[in-house]
Amino acid sequence: MELTAGLVWLLVASALVLFMTPGLAFFYGGMTRAKAALNMMMMSFVAIGTVGIMWVLWGASMATSNTDNFFQIFANPFSHFGLHNFTDPADLLKVGYAATFAIITVALISGAVADRAKFSAWTIFTPIWATLVYAPLAYMVWGGGLFSKDGWFGQTFAPVIDFAGGTVVHINAGVAGLILVLIIGNRKGFGKDPNHRPHNIPFVMLGAAILWFGWFGFNAGAAATVEQAGLIWINTLAAPAAAMLGWLAVERYRDGHPTSLGAASGVVAGLVAITPACANVSPLGAIGLGVVAGVASALAVGLKFKLGYDDSLDVVGVHLVSGVVGTVAIGFLATPTQGQAGLFYGGGTTQLVAQLLAAALSIVFTSVMTFIIAYPIHKFMGFRVSQEQEIVGVDLSLHAETAYEFGVGGHGGSFQPLHELITGSASDGKKTDDKKTEAAAGKESVGA
Repeated sequence: MELTAGLVWLLVASALVLFMTPGLAFFYGGMTRAKAALNMMMMSFVAIGTVGIMWVLWGASMATSNTDNFFQIFANPFSHFGLHNFTDPADLLKVGYAATFAIITVALISGAVADRAKFSAWTIFTPIWATLVYAPLAYMVWGGGLFSKDGWFGQTFAPVIDFAGGTVVHINAGVAGLILVLIIGNRKGFGKDPNHRPHNIPFVMLGAAILWFGWFGFNAGAAATVEQAGLIWINTLAAPAAAMLGWLAVERYRDGHPTSLGAASGVVAGLVAITPACANVSPLGAIGLGVVAGVASALAVGLKFKLGYDDSLDVVGVHLVSGVVGTVAIGFLATPTQGQAGLFYGGGTTQLVAQLLAAALSIVFTSVMTFIIAYPIHKFMGFRVSQEQEIVGVDLSLHAETAYEFGVGGHGGSFQPLHELITGSASDGKKTDDKKTEAAAGKESVGA
């Protein structure tokens, strides 16, 4: 089989999207406290491990177009188990591209429960959630299921337009994050402790830059023509740029000063909003959509303090809110060149109704399924660390590591592994206890 330009681009786009997950690790890691930065980054990295394997074994089979399906909700997980029937190399490239979407969707959820989720519980949650929530929704939208042109919903209302993941990725991740927050509760000192501020804004900016870079593969990887690829590229530039300005304008008016964190978050909000619409709106439409998304998410992130839910890194405010904005906006802004036109282009309310209903059904589906998965994990093994571990910091208590060493951790001379300091497994018990005390003092100064 000849390696065509289209296949080469798909290969490159897949690598770009996979790079987004380490970028997300920097973005989220910088937003946490210093004593939780490594755990936050590990939650993204382990999603590559768990979801990557799950996708090869049965995830791709569940999300792939297949007549052997369960009520148009998911395809048979055993029809392509282990990818044994994917003999066309092009199909394997498509599976790899789809896997990167599943991985980052799961990783996005972790930001909602930063600083307090058990790493073991998270590692169990990720493949189960990807199996029972992500893969079915991907099949319903992209695999020929319920929301597609061949599905009951698509034939009754209109096929849902979601080019790169407004419902499948962002609404899905945002709702799952909210359900997890409601199950495991708020961090100690939420809304009161000033030490909950981001510890490394340059990491946040670096992560946002990597995400934006990878997002060109995320949105344009499935482009069918040069014209479509060009439109998607411009829209992926224009919408986040406009969203960043919209977010900063809100901060300037509301708080008196624009922030670096706001600029980075605004970029991500715009990228989220344009994701489902990137191939279906004009560049002017992308700018308008970006402004609305930036303003809406900037206002939404403040609601968590008023409503009392600790969405630590604004997964709900950015991904759920801008995901809904982008999904619904297609009903207004979709141009007729790519199919059903939106309301502003003379297409009536057909597409708008379909987008609204699809967003609502996705929210209900993800809410119910995430609760069914997460609550038993929380009930029987605990989804949250102890209060002592949260105070010490999840980096040291769960991973025996710290992100930064300032020479006060008790091992500045001869090397002694941190796990010995924590567990007291060193031969000299008194000496170890002394060092544990010193390490604790160091942690407090590092994690503040």
